[in-house]
Amino acid sequence: MSQAAVRFAILGFGHHAVRRLLPAFARSKDTSLVGLWRRNQAAAQEDCATHRIAHCFASREELCASPEVDAVFITSPDAMHLDDAMLAIRHGKAVLCEKPLAMNAAEAGAIAEDARTAGVVCGVAQNFRWNRSVNFLRDQIAAGLIGKPQIAQGHFCYAAQNAPRKWIADSTLACGGPIGDVGVHSIDALRYILNAEVASISTLAAKDDLSGDVEAYAAMQLEMTGGVFAHVISDARSPYRTLLEVTGSDGVLTAENGFSVDQPVEVVHRRSGQVVSTTRIDNSDGYVLMLDSFAGAVRGGAAFAATVEDGVRNMRVLDAAYRGWRSGQREGV
Repeated sequence: MSQAAVRFAILGFGHHAVRRLLPAFARSKDTSLVGLWRRNQAAAQEDCATHRIAHCFASREELCASPEVDAVFITSPDAMHLDDAMLAIRHGKAVLCEKPLAMNAAEAGAIAEDARTAGVVCGVAQNFRWNRSVNFLRDQIAAGLIGKPQIAQGHFCYAAQNAPRKWIADSTLACGGPIGDVGVHSIDALRYILNAEVASISTLAAKDDLSGDVEAYAAMQLEMTGGVFAHVISDARSPYRTLLEVTGSDGVLTAENGFSVDQPVEVVHRRSGQVVSTTRIDNSDGYVLMLDSFAGAVRGGAAFAATVEDGVRNMRVLDAAYRGWRSGQREGV
């Protein structure tokens, strides 16, 4: 690790930090994890001791004010992102915030405006933008491999009832159910892969006995710029599965398990129903690449690929998706 490593503290430390972020920080060349805060101070002390994290901050304010911290990684529940981000920005810290950026586009826009005014780097942890499989799809489509993109699919399914994040079904803490939690990954990935924006969206969604005030599963149809129609599935009641697929005028690219970082992904190129090629891609360094990219942006290098403005755009799509569910109508973004 270089002496110029960007020093991070995690605000809202929990299961995601242990499972994904700690291993990424350990492999990162350009960042170091120096501190954390979580509401349960006894658990925070235990985490710091177990993972050998130097600073166990007693409050959010102490973390954000610390001269030992250059950047704050916000992993708290969605409803806390606005206050957490603004607190860090007021203290001049760079901010990397988990998705979705906020509870709605208005809150996301307020974060973006504060970051611009303060002149600090602010990004969203849309980590799949650093997946090698996602970038392979983006590059091959841009090179014209399948002709003009016409139809796209992004599926993200998981069994939320078995997950440790119980707050995801609490509408006072979560932006929504799987639309806001993982649908945003599909929406963001399709925007990124196709270099396109969402113009309108229609939504079908359903609740169940476990979902509280949020949806349990949903299907969305997206009209995107460039004449692309996309289908996004977000399901919090089925076994884990992800899919990215783009059909063009001259072929199809399919990535079963396209978002996976736990096993290699096979991207299959088909034309006229025949397999042309299969490319096996390892995404295991996706979180590491995201951290190092953010560190580079903090140092004044290349712009971070998932800017706070991208977070605002994604929130506008989520807002339209939830409006469409309530209205039963196609909604503009």
